[in-house]
Amino acid sequence: MTLRNRDRTKPSVGSQRRRDSGFLLTIITTKGVVRMTGTGRRIGLIALITVICGAAVAAQGLTADEERAISTAEDLGLAFAAAARVASPAVVNISTTTIIPGVVSRSPLRDFFGRGLDDMLRGRDREVHSLGSGCLISAEGHIITNNHVVAGATEITVTLADDRELPGRVLGADPATDLAVVKVEDEGLPWIRWGDSAALQVGEWVVAIGSPFGLAHTVTAGIISATGRTDIGIIGYEDLIQTDAAINPGNSGGPLINLRGELVGINTAIASRSGGSAGVGFAVPSNMARVVARQLIETGAVVRGWLGVIPRELSPELARRYAPAASSGVFVEAVYRNHPAINAGIQPGDVIVAWNGTEVVTVGQLGKLVADTPVGSEISVELVRGTQRHTAKVTVARQPMPSSGGPVKGL
Repeated sequence: MTLRNRDRTKPSVGSQRRRDSGFLLTIITTKGVVRMTGTGRRIGLIALITVICGAAVAAQGLTADEERAISTAEDLGLAFAAAARVASPAVVNISTTTIIPGVVSRSPLRDFFGRGLDDMLRGRDREVHSLGSGCLISAEGHIITNNHVVAGATEITVTLADDRELPGRVLGADPATDLAVVKVEDEGLPWIRWGDSAALQVGEWVVAIGSPFGLAHTVTAGIISATGRTDIGIIGYEDLIQTDAAINPGNSGGPLINLRGELVGINTAIASRSGGSAGVGFAVPSNMARVVARQLIETGAVVRGWLGVIPRELSPELARRYAPAASSGVFVEAVYRNHPAINAGIQPGDVIVAWNGTEVVTVGQLGKLVADTPVGSEISVELVRGTQRHTAKVTVARQPMPSSGGPVKGL
């Protein structure tokens, strides 16, 4: 491009008006040389500047590193999409109806007429509807979900990913792990593959699928924030997965999957002040859920080991007073009469430091070790009593269940 003064002498006033700006714009292009005069020169100059700026922007494209980073991110997005595609057909929406009996109003006439007046004073029964999630774990129609999703339900409706609606019935429930198995009857049912929750690593990507706020088959992603969370107070036997994948009301019972679309957890609870996701969600690990589901399908109940003690976390004060030789362990606050612990010589004030060779640190850990021990097994329990170390041989019993249906107090 060349800009040059075409007029070397000072033009007259008349010619000044006709000559416009007095500049000739010559543009060299791939198609030759173009010369423009007058108003066209100004328009051409603006167009040229636009072309040059555009070329400069195009020249500032993505670097090779940026291209690789974007490609990696796109691959990760495809991995999320693949995981959701593989698992979603097995994810179900669970709708329940629970009848809440009416409450009898108090009246001074009741003392006069007796209980015959109760029917007249009783309020109307109420229907309570709730939504949750679950996932099919077999082609025979077994669905695993949370116990709190179906507890007390008088009617259960399961909606599949293909919009089939099927009636469901509870085969069995385990309040101690907040798990339940629901059964539906139909053909051609999809099912999800079990994954190994013990192989999960902190920082690993996971995906949650469920029906938050009734929005079926919502997919959210996050990472494993922690594993082996105990003593949180959510369920009786805790060995929970913590994730920051968004979990909200309605996600309960839905699957937490890895990037292969395998079931690695059952979404169960959140820690939140608002009632919505705050990035702290908890899931029952698949290895625990698989054991519970198998027993519920086979027998309708879960059998757990039982020691017969009421445990307590070992504080420095308790250790100084009862077991100075113990640096860690679980304090035995009380023992049940005629149960395995007392029969093996375990006493209140003892500190359990190892269960069958495994070091014991917390109450939650010991509870899981005892529960997972087969009934009838003889186990070596290491104790600290005062300054002395002892070994007791315990024959594990079956955990008793109170009439309320929840776990009995103790281990």
